[in-house]
Amino acid sequence: MPSTLGLIAGNGRFPFLVLEAARARGERVVVAAIKEETEPEIAERARRDDEVRVHWLSLGELSRLIETFQREGVTRAIMAGQVKHKQIFSSIRPDWRLAKLLLSIRTRNTDALLGAVSKVLADEGITLLSSTSYLEPLLAKPGVHTRRAPSEEEQKNAAYGREVARYLAEYDIGQTVVIAESACVAVEAMEGTDATIVRAGEIMRTLRHADERESFLSRALTVVKVAKPKQDLRFDVPVVGVKTIETMRASGATCLAVDAERCLFLDGDRVIEAADSSNIAILSS
Repeated sequence: MPSTLGLIAGNGRFPFLVLEAARARGERVVVAAIKEETEPEIAERARRDDEVRVHWLSLGELSRLIETFQREGVTRAIMAGQVKHKQIFSSIRPDWRLAKLLLSIRTRNTDALLGAVSKVLADEGITLLSSTSYLEPLLAKPGVHTRRAPSEEEQKNAAYGREVARYLAEYDIGQTVVIAESACVAVEAMEGTDATIVRAGEIMRTLRHADERESFLSRALTVVKVAKPKQDLRFDVPVVGVKTIETMRASGATCLAVDAERCLFLDGDRVIEAADSSNIAILSS
């Protein structure tokens, strides 16, 4: 009988990639799909494969998650896919177990909440694995990934952005900053990476003098996305997909800097191809 992996699925393609990788290893997969986040196509994937089971749960149904995994014989699980921070605050209706957990933690940031959830799961015999366990080939390797290397100005932006982003990440505020000419244009909070990039582009479009001349600041934006200093790879791993590159292009961003070996290119080579076609430089260090 194949081993069984539990997959706690958020939004985007991340859960599908983990699902396919686990099935390629011959593992049975039990998906806990979050009604408010998971793409409905995951149910179609289950219909085509008897070794994939999908159970739909709402945010906050921690007891039901545990009961489902235990009933299905799950002792190892992976969290894959984003659950928007604002969704947690707007849509969550905690069951008694999660309500008790929320009362026990002092801060409601991602690390505290998911760390507490992982402890509850472990107490119930379910071990959370690193969310990169099945996708190591997609981790960003050190170096320049694109045909165009970052310019000197973009490298300065990236270096400054890393300093700012690490301070933010240390306090679990966000992991992305957008820089122009060594000035911080936007920082990420609950809205997520793509929304932060869009906001940065909008800010730069408003930087005009009263007589409508262009701002003396360059409109070329550098996006910097980092891992937290003590990043727990079981959850909240930095990810970049083709959509991020498309958002950068539309917002006037010309360079992306990420942490090597700690950021996933979810769409693999398609991320690099999209960046090359938009003359966007990507650097990992």
